[in-house]
Amino acid sequence: MSTVSISHEHWMRRCLELAQSAEGLTYPNPMVGSVIVHQGKIIGEGYHRQAGGPHAEVHAINAVKNQDLLREATLYVNLEPCAHFGKTPPCSLLISQKKIPRVVVGCVDSFSEVAGKGIAHLRSTGTEVISGVLEKESRELNRRFFTFHEKKRPYILLKWAQTTDGFIDIDREAQKGGRPTWITNAHARRAVHLWRSREQAILVGSETALKDNPSLTVRDWHGPHPLRLVLDRGGRLPDYLDLFDGTCPTLLYTQKEQRDNKQAERILFAGAEPLSALLKDLHQRDIQSLIVEGGARLLQAFIDAGLWDEARVFTGKTWFQKGVRAPQLQVFPAQQQDFGNSTLYYFRNI
Repeated sequence: MSTVSISHEHWMRRCLELAQSAEGLTYPNPMVGSVIVHQGKIIGEGYHRQAGGPHAEVHAINAVKNQDLLREATLYVNLEPCAHFGKTPPCSLLISQKKIPRVVVGCVDSFSEVAGKGIAHLRSTGTEVISGVLEKESRELNRRFFTFHEKKRPYILLKWAQTTDGFIDIDREAQKGGRPTWITNAHARRAVHLWRSREQAILVGSETALKDNPSLTVRDWHGPHPLRLVLDRGGRLPDYLDLFDGTCPTLLYTQKEQRDNKQAERILFAGAEPLSALLKDLHQRDIQSLIVEGGARLLQAFIDAGLWDEARVFTGKTWFQKGVRAPQLQVFPAQQQDFGNSTLYYFRNI
């Protein structure tokens, strides 16, 4: 590997580090970081902090004290500079106006308004463009963004906890309801709330809503609450549940026409494929990521339909011997992590 390619990868890794600083805060925009290098030193860097605000390239260019150095510098960015007028002017136009001679890009932006147009504009103005540097890592960072635009649905993350003997819950019907039995610990619960703060929406089914009465908010972490979703085909959920407490928005997907719940937006759908209807509605709402924290039946429905991208499964060191069987994945875990009395397994649907 040449010295030049190693150098490019080094600066691109810094772009990725900067971009990840805003994880969960840029929706519906991607996470983007940018550094400007002159004679082997960073003279400016920045990242996109929130939708509607300046893009990473703008922050990086504005951070350069001596703007004359831009004419001899290289700009690195993990995603192709935009070429369209949105809430901000196109970054590719700014780069060419500043006469930056070289731009190194992590990956092409598949969003239809960009889709190679930013790179094409830069090259048409005489800018040297090198693309595909740490392309895999760049796409991985923005996997939610790419899934949304390429598959026309949110990135779907499944999450559950199960016992060593493969149960997700005890038989609470035999025990006349009852509260859920904890399989993991407080450390794992904080991790789950961190995940919630980074995703746009969270979904449960009516069975989980009735049995557990979850709030689906971020309580043990700091950050935005996800949009709460509940699938209630038969319209059987009462108004007093925490999902309908009005603390944050809730969408209720149902096939039952009945009076509106004032604390939730009701979405009626017809047909026997509620998951497709739900995902189509979320795409129309620009929701790029979804955590499914429902019961075994809802989770298995997503798995059987192939509608999942990632699964995070806690396996606790407990035994139920009987109860509700955990969902079944037909893939091996990609990695694992210890969480005290449980192990977290990561799965990917590739």
